[in-house]
Amino acid sequence: MNPHPYDAVDLFAPVAGMIVEEGRGALPFHLIHGESLVATAAWAVGEAGVDLLDQTVPWDVLVERGEPLLLHDPLCPMTPPEFLRRCAERADVEDRIVVGVRPVTDTVKELRADDVVGSSVDRDALVAVCSPVVLPASVVADLLGGGGALPSTDFVELVTALRGRYGGERVLLVEAPPEARRVASEADLAVLAALTDPR
Repeated sequence: MNPHPYDAVDLFAPVAGMIVEEGRGALPFHLIHGESLVATAAWAVGEAGVDLLDQTVPWDVLVERGEPLLLHDPLCPMTPPEFLRRCAERADVEDRIVVGVRPVTDTVKELRADDVVGSSVDRDALVAVCSPVVLPASVVADLLGGGGALPSTDFVELVTALRGRYGGERVLLVEAPPEARRVASEADLAVLAALTDPR
């Protein structure tokens, strides 16, 4: 006899999550599909089964929880809940920092010391950090010893600091879906809205 689907046990460990608004100006409060970016990001975290906490929760409380910490950028508001959940699962199971990234599609040029634009950089060697950044419980605990705070709330600076502290092999870059792209302007927001139009 097959068990009823509601009898299935979810073995996924609890995960804490935060929406990181600090340093992002007013853009998180602009609208996409009728909701603010920050509200849309919070909804995705909830749908991913992550326990959303306020960014003011003391770091020692996060350590006591003994859970991975998922950091979500409201400037990546349409990141699918399934992707957030998969990243959280990998961080927990593999005990690694998991970072959502997108391929770089723009042309990137070197800037020489004399402020002269140089040659193009190979885009295949570059990624754009988006969301989430998931810290396994061991890293959350270790950061308490380092002052009990994130090295930065800017995700690019944060990932750079984490790679410097824990080594590149401890930081797993995972390609995020196109709708997880980060917005930096109203023009970017219009592109993301068109890409994710539910109609």
